Amino acid sequence: MGYHKPVLLHKSVDGLAVKSGGTYVDLTFGGGGHSVEILRRMGKGLLVAFDQDADSMYEAEKIKDKRFLFIRGNFRFFRNYLRFHNILKVDGILADLGVSSHHFDSAERGFSFSYPGPLDMRMNREASLKASDIVNTYSEEELSSVFRNYGEVSNFRKLAKTIVEARGKEAFESTGEFVNVVSSSVPPGNRNKYLAKVFQALRIEVNREADSLREMLEQVLPALKKEGRLSVIAYHSIEDRMVKNFTKTGNVEGKLEKDFYGKPLVPLRPLNRKAIVAGEKEVSENNRSRSARLRIAEKI
Repeated sequence: MGYHKPVLLHKSVDGLAVKSGGTYVDLTFGGGGHSVEILRRMGKGLLVAFDQDADSMYEAEKIKDKRFLFIRGNFRFFRNYLRFHNILKVDGILADLGVSSHHFDSAERGFSFSYPGPLDMRMNREASLKASDIVNTYSEEELSSVFRNYGEVSNFRKLAKTIVEARGKEAFESTGEFVNVVSSSVPPGNRNKYLAKVFQALRIEVNREADSLREMLEQVLPALKKEGRLSVIAYHSIEDRMVKNFTKTGNVEGKLEKDFYGKPLVPLRPLNRKAIVAGEKEVSENNRSRSARLRIAEKI
């Protein structure tokens, strides 16, 4: 568990109702915590795990189990990968969204404002777009949109203007340089919370997280068997809203479709009315769990 301590581990795997002989998918392998727990409960069957980060591949190699298949790839393509391996339907899908503690604690990855490092934030280090590219090349209007939509930053226009003015003197290369400039835009109050929102917005844009989540969810219904389970942990309002809408209506927009007679066409049944959150003990042991929201649904 040194790589990453999984959040809501038992509750999220409980949501899959793991059975012997089933086929399950862990879309966000990370350090393997959820995968190990699924394998422990599974008996016979198959677990397919995905992660686009090469670091996770090294963690996956530690699992010596014939029931386990690791695929290094973005979960936005998970159904294509499954079909390549002749897996057409599965019994359960789990996703632990966001960034692992491994990413935050690795200064050279540039995910945290707490450590000096390159302004990177790529989950897949083979991708071309880095956070430095965004802050150095996006227009003031584009930066405003990123901070407003993905970070819900209160003074997004002022922040974007500050960045554009500063980069005119010298391009941003490190997290430290960026934080020094951004700090002048922090409103009275919680500095760390503000910086967390700014870094979150950049990270989501760098990794196209909203688009990836949308594409992943669109593949869930055709991939799940009847009565198959979906268990998703989200960490910020943007992704949690998309997951909530999907579990209720079958689409991320939350548009409820009806048949000719006005009967709602709902392909999933949410199994928890409100999002499941971590208890006090888990929050005290793992601060990342403070914002975690777990939603579970079953295919009808």
